[in-house]
Amino acid sequence: MQDHRTKEGRRNSTIFQKSFQKIAVEVIKEFLNQDIRMIGLGSGPMAAEVVREISKLPFKEHLQCITTSTQVKLQAEQANLKTVDEGFLNELEIFFDGADQIDGNRNMIKGGRGDLLKEKILHSAATNIIIMAESTKYVESFNRSVPIEVHPFARRTVQKKLEVLGGHPKLRTVGEDYVYVTENGNLILDTGFVSMPDVRKKEVELKNIAGVVEVGLFTRHANVYYKANEDGSFEKILG
Repeated sequence: MQDHRTKEGRRNSTIFQKSFQKIAVEVIKEFLNQDIRMIGLGSGPMAAEVVREISKLPFKEHLQCITTSTQVKLQAEQANLKTVDEGFLNELEIFFDGADQIDGNRNMIKGGRGDLLKEKILHSAATNIIIMAESTKYVESFNRSVPIEVHPFARRTVQKKLEVLGGHPKLRTVGEDYVYVTENGNLILDTGFVSMPDVRKKEVELKNIAGVVEVGLFTRHANVYYKANEDGSFEKILG
């Protein structure tokens, strides 16, 4: 289920707020300058902090932003930042994003908020990727479900094939009564696996199922990872 809708997710955002703010200041200072023109913005509380810091830059009018969700796009517009569409993806210089989990090999699970398709596209297009996440999301091996975006027409067949591959898919819902639909008009099967010894192989295997639009396994490593700590500090980890 979507982490940001749970009480635990909201509590974590509060606990790590000071770290989020410090990281946002750090990444903007280190990675944005007047030579940068095209940036990508992921979703979540970290993205909101980054948008807030970008809005303070004296050269912000020269920046153009590609966003992964309507929510972040609205936040960027409210900060008077210029947003552009996918026609500028080939010019994407840097992508600021978060993660739901990061394993010991720097692979990631993303899609808890339902934006995995656009996030995967921006990850693929960006020259540089900066990941920012709470310390609790750094694990030795994955222990949460993998979001898999599926075309509605293929839901039943994909679900069956996931089960054959050892997965335990569950259709994402909003509350108990409504099926969650992504901004792309697709469904999400949150799929648990007992083990995943080869994450890259599993990503390819799942993506090859007809009807699967995108998989929430991200095996392209970021250039830099930032780990937010509960005490307000943070750590910088090179990819």
